[in-house]
Amino acid sequence: MRRAALLTATAVLLLTPTVLAFFSGGYFDKPRLIATLVVWAVVLLIALVGPSPLPASTGGRVAIAGLALITVWSGVSIAWAPLSDPATDSFVRLLLYLGALLAAAALLREPTGARALEPALALGALVVIGYGLSERLLPGLIDLAESRKAFGRLEQPITYWNAEGALAAIGFVLCARLAGATDRPRTMRAAAAAAAIPLGLAVYISYSRGAIAAALVGVAVLLATAPTWSQLRAAGLALGGGVLAAACGAALPGVASVSGALGDREADGALMLGVLVVLMGGAALGLLWLARAEERGSVATGRLRTAPRLPLVAGVALALGLAVLVAGGLAERGRVDLQEQRRGVDRLTSVESRRYDYWRVGLDAYAEEPLRGIGAGGFRVVWLRDRPVREGALEIHSLPLEMLVELGLPGVLGLVLMVGGVALAGGRALERRPELAAGPCAVGTVWLLHASIDWDWQLPAVTLPAIIAAGALLAAAEGAAMGRSTGSAA
Repeated sequence: MRRAALLTATAVLLLTPTVLAFFSGGYFDKPRLIATLVVWAVVLLIALVGPSPLPASTGGRVAIAGLALITVWSGVSIAWAPLSDPATDSFVRLLLYLGALLAAAALLREPTGARALEPALALGALVVIGYGLSERLLPGLIDLAESRKAFGRLEQPITYWNAEGALAAIGFVLCARLAGATDRPRTMRAAAAAAAIPLGLAVYISYSRGAIAAALVGVAVLLATAPTWSQLRAAGLALGGGVLAAACGAALPGVASVSGALGDREADGALMLGVLVVLMGGAALGLLWLARAEERGSVATGRLRTAPRLPLVAGVALALGLAVLVAGGLAERGRVDLQEQRRGVDRLTSVESRRYDYWRVGLDAYAEEPLRGIGAGGFRVVWLRDRPVREGALEIHSLPLEMLVELGLPGVLGLVLMVGGVALAGGRALERRPELAAGPCAVGTVWLLHASIDWDWQLPAVTLPAIIAAGALLAAAEGAAMGRSTGSAA
């Protein structure tokens, strides 16, 4: 009975991000509040019948303390925040994240849940992205709502194109990981290789430069944390198939930007659907052939000779990716209305947007309240007061800057503790349970890179997979706890 209850709780936790994706990514208060209550009910269940919800490792406790500090300070900041409703929304969202991290760190100590993490999150991303692609592949049968500012970018059901691209990137690296995991069944590996193809297409047609960069850096981190020939071949298969799918999609206006007459879009969609079937089938068959060749010993197996250098390569890729994205954000000026109306690949050739203005106005506001911050959710008021243009904005489009501007030094300290604690636990997990840690490390990297230049923090459908993956790293870092859980399950 106890085991069944904990497995049910694990399933609920892993399904939550996917369900929230179909409610505008969990951005609005009602679905977010329901998700928060559900997650804390899971935490209560764990406290009653499961293992201790608090991690035993130093890294785990530091990460929990960091997120708890952000949560508590957000709640306290309601007292001086310029608007109480956005500040309360922020506090509830942080309660959701804190509960999810506690639940994941406890539940994923159990081997069954830990093994289910990667396929569950990958499948969830595929379901969400498949829904968004459906109107492009079957335009005569499916017609999805389109946000006023989408202009052909992939954005349903989350309703924000950059977030859709970030989730696709997370799903892509998870599929690449599963395809290269030799301890997984061959059928699962083949299915993951096939699923990477539409996810790669989705990363592209979100036209999110941040999502594309994050996906590439995520693959680099994946190879650094799982430096095997199997993983290298699987990553190459996923990247090659994704690039081919993106190239075909770019050549079809009905797929690339939902433009053209219905008849033309139907023809484009049918052609793209056929291409996807061929590429997905080819990826699956190719992976099956590689898996059999690995088992026969006819292809190289084991660790790559360059394995010791790959962590440095991944670190450099992460640093360069972050530097390029931040520098790009600082360069993003000009007629944002013209940028929004660009369609297709033209969006990737322009750096016109408002990030520079958001960040400048936010930092000016931070100078007014450098210690405590302006209060959770307060950027929208500052922007309304100091904006250089008539365009409205609710978020500062950068998690580190949001912590600094709205929550001051306690917010920055909390973020540093949270990320640092997860990184410390991740390093320990890679030593103790590398087969469980590689995927979550890549997911965390994708999310952190993208959240540094966008407002993923406000969208639980995108952030929860990273929070749950972080919890998996905290759990995997506890080798002794994992061993006890295995013994009790037997």
